[in-house]
Amino acid sequence: MKFVNWLLYEVHRWLGVGLALFMFVWFFSGLVIMYTTPATQSRSQQLAHAETLSPELGWLSVGDAWALSADQRKATDEKRKARAPEGVAGGGRETGEGGARAAAANAVVTIADARLLRSAGEPVWVVEDSRGQRFSISAIDGNLRETTPNQALKIAEAWTSVDSPNEATKVSYVETLQNTIMLRNQNALSPFHKIAFGEDGGELLISSRTGEVLHASTMVDRAFYYVGNWIHLFKPLEAIGLGEIRRDVQLWSSLLATIAALTGLVIGWIRWRPGFGGKATYSKGRTQPYREFWYKWHFWTGLIGGTVALFWAFSGYMDTNPGKIFSEGNPNRQELARYVGGEFTNEILNWQPVLPVLLATAVGGEDVVELGWKRLGSETVLLAHSRDGKRIAQSQNDAPPRFSDESLLAALGRLVGKTSVETQTLLTDYDSYYYPRHHQSLVEKPLPVLLVELGDEAATRYYIDPQDGKILSRLDKSQRVSRWLYSALHHWDFGWLYYRPIWDLWMVIWVGFGIVLGASSLVIGWKRLKITFKAKKPSRYKTTKGVSPVTAEEQVQGQPQTQIQSGFN
Repeated sequence: MKFVNWLLYEVHRWLGVGLALFMFVWFFSGLVIMYTTPATQSRSQQLAHAETLSPELGWLSVGDAWALSADQRKATDEKRKARAPEGVAGGGRETGEGGARAAAANAVVTIADARLLRSAGEPVWVVEDSRGQRFSISAIDGNLRETTPNQALKIAEAWTSVDSPNEATKVSYVETLQNTIMLRNQNALSPFHKIAFGEDGGELLISSRTGEVLHASTMVDRAFYYVGNWIHLFKPLEAIGLGEIRRDVQLWSSLLATIAALTGLVIGWIRWRPGFGGKATYSKGRTQPYREFWYKWHFWTGLIGGTVALFWAFSGYMDTNPGKIFSEGNPNRQELARYVGGEFTNEILNWQPVLPVLLATAVGGEDVVELGWKRLGSETVLLAHSRDGKRIAQSQNDAPPRFSDESLLAALGRLVGKTSVETQTLLTDYDSYYYPRHHQSLVEKPLPVLLVELGDEAATRYYIDPQDGKILSRLDKSQRVSRWLYSALHHWDFGWLYYRPIWDLWMVIWVGFGIVLGASSLVIGWKRLKITFKAKKPSRYKTTKGVSPVTAEEQVQGQPQTQIQSGFN
């Protein structure tokens, strides 16, 4: 038992010394993240800053634009393959077995998604092919359109005019980047034009492949990003070329932090003497053994807020998916291809935009900024997207404004095979597994959604948008467990805690405890290091061999002061 007690203190002490700065920075950066607006542009932000579409006669159909750009797309693919590392096709990471990759490489490339919009004043079809490559094709002449710095400036002018309609905002070209730490999982859209705007250090990152604004920030936004997300997610490792070990560092750091928090809690409960029932307390009626300022603060913040700190550390560990215990949530490209089924129909390929006056009538005068076709099997839906994020179905040959339940279930059947459907429910409100983050809107998390529960062993759930047919989420048992072990314990996004300002109050209180806990750990850890490495002086006292001198108070408490101070440090 003595060995277990000694081990408990030693583990907590030295983990605390090693992780003190890490924990302080982790809590502080977490607080910054809470109130930092994401600089990566969401779908609703892109629509809000898009150019008005105003279709005109003579614009090419997506089928004509696709055919006319064939040679240019082939040449672009060859250049990309020449630049790509071995084992990577099209500049993106390969996944799956070698046979599947070879089959995908030899398959006929088709259109997977097509959107009509204006970019730098010109109408373009932004097309994604069956391999996941994106292209911007002119709707005027069918040429493949690579966004130039001058065009990027026009896009930036249009983007900034939405926020400042009465005055022109100064924009200037800065540079073109192949990669940037400000964007995640956007390599398929590189390179990026960096455009400066405004007087407060504004910055836009615009894809040269599609002309889309992917990032928008001020100097203050970027400062918060570096102090928050960049540090919290160990991004400095990527900046020094160690990005491949970032996940492992996060995994082991969070695991050790979990152990430190757990041992600290145990020590805290052992050392706490509230005096209930007339039981003994420490000298002078103290309920904890420490007299020094930082030791007392460390004890109380750890005892009161340690449980939440433990949950945060543990959920951070779960976020790394240790041992791959949680399955992949989203369908891969091959699965999505089976779900959609077939190729674009002639109705879509040959469709040409209507006159602006007809379009305005069809959407009730909304400011339409984009038109897009959606397809499941042989059923199609044409959607007009307005600046405020509304989706208005455009009737084509008496087509329905959304996909039918039969079409949605048939598409799901192509994906899951013979697995039976247990239930299907049209949700008009969010549930515990499908809900928006605090910075998301109905554009990112639309309603209503079709919830389909399968009869497979994993009890898989699919959340499907009936208007555009998109699979919004796929959750099996392991993913639902992950939702509670990670998101619930890390973001506290459930029940009444989800609603603001209750969420803000809850988070600020406990993050505050964490910051004080981390700061006191830094002070105590530094003191411990100075004691450990301080040159030892001969003792002025004669002591029995192997026994150190103790004070009267230490004798009353039954243990030396050095051991008392070992708790929570």
